[in-house]
Amino acid sequence: MHPLDNPLRIALVCMHTSPYTEPGSGDAGGMNVVVRHQAEALGALGHSVTILTRRSSVGESAPKEVAPGVTLLFLDAGPLVPISKGAHEEFIGAFSIEMSHLEPFDLIHSHHWLSGMAALPIARQWNVPHVQSFHSIAADDSTSLADGERAESPGRMVGESFLARESDSLVAISAAEAATITGRLGGRVERTIIVLPGVDSAVFSPAAFDPATPVLGEHGYILVAARLQPLKGLDLAIAAVAAVPSSIRPVLVIAGAASDDYFGYAEELKILAERVGLTDHIQLVGPQSRFELADLFRDARLVLVPSHSETYGLVALESAASGVPVIAAAAGGLREAVVDGVTGLVLDSRDPLIWGDTLTRILTDPHRTRAFSEAAREHALSLDWTRSAEALLSVYRNLLKN
Repeated sequence: MHPLDNPLRIALVCMHTSPYTEPGSGDAGGMNVVVRHQAEALGALGHSVTILTRRSSVGESAPKEVAPGVTLLFLDAGPLVPISKGAHEEFIGAFSIEMSHLEPFDLIHSHHWLSGMAALPIARQWNVPHVQSFHSIAADDSTSLADGERAESPGRMVGESFLARESDSLVAISAAEAATITGRLGGRVERTIIVLPGVDSAVFSPAAFDPATPVLGEHGYILVAARLQPLKGLDLAIAAVAAVPSSIRPVLVIAGAASDDYFGYAEELKILAERVGLTDHIQLVGPQSRFELADLFRDARLVLVPSHSETYGLVALESAASGVPVIAAAAGGLREAVVDGVTGLVLDSRDPLIWGDTLTRILTDPHRTRAFSEAAREHALSLDWTRSAEALLSVYRNLLKN
């Protein structure tokens, strides 16, 4: 067997959040889903994957096998309690020291800038390639929310640019993110590779039949699945549903929780809902397991993704796999996650009245809704996690043979 055909020992670094934390809780989101499923697909392909994350409670023991070929390893860096994402910058050095005590891996793939800043020095120490994925990229506080996440810790913007210049390869989840990496961060085009995510089309699947009566309320429900923070545009979702005529208005279900940075944001959303007359048509159901979320997708009439910025928008793909049309903002990778006019609609405007009018037209056009649904499912079936993992392996192998 050629050395490059041997099974690889891969370290996936996720310092601030474990991929096995449920999305929508704390700082867990699309990154957690991507890393978890890519890791498990790599393990199923015969490789040895170790996920490195910060220990945030005394109950987190290490190591433990979480899937065939996949080990979750907690490293001590900072207090044994959950902390906000931005607060992790203080413990980058401690995490890096803990990494240095491990046996070298063949390759390190860091997820988010915090992980990269901890792991890049260790990759250089071990003389192994370092791959960086950002999953979200900061925008200066003076810019529009649409330009990206806020730089929630002092070193983030400088750190992201440093990693874009110094890492051996940069893996982006969409063409939009790749353009930001090469444009705003200064990453080299030849080092920046797009690896699309996948979706589990068995878990996220359409309802077996159309229910004779709506699952929730008189007119069913519209779903938003996201962390509760301003970047996700939940205020637009509330105002948009409020703009749908009351005679056909579905309930708005919001699945997710606020991170430590936005404690109390749920109450702000409830106050907004009361102000626009949506109190009786909104439910905040908190974070959901993957299977609970799949059930919510399956029975929804529409899924909204009104984010100001998304590197891809995995929720849109999970909705597509569930056979549910998506109405999304024209932000970042959402233009790629939703095939406009085929699997759903992408709206350039953030005017709630335009969103409300769009929702009304789709809700009252069952033929168009069914066409969206069928096309969405077909689109999702072309994307799976094995394909995504194989694309990653191609990146890894190319680095290791150089």
